[in-house]
Amino acid sequence: MRQVLSLSLPATKARTLKTLAKKRGFWSVSAYILNLFEADKDLISETELLKTAQEARKEYQEGRSIKAKSMADLI
Repeated sequence: MRQVLSLSLPATKARTLKTLAKKRGFWSVSAYILNLFEADKDLISETELLKTAQEARKEYQEGRSIKAKSMADLI
């Protein structure tokens, strides 16, 4: 079952939102917002990003990283 939500935006932001939705190929602003909502699920939090960076720094300092001359060396 669907529920209708309303969003209050300044006119300029509403126009920008409609333009972006059309530019990105969505048939409606709702479809665009749903897509953004789903994409947000795949984002990592700032905490997770910092934790990963700290782990990478520790591995580098311990000499457990690979010095690659190119991306091909990593594969």
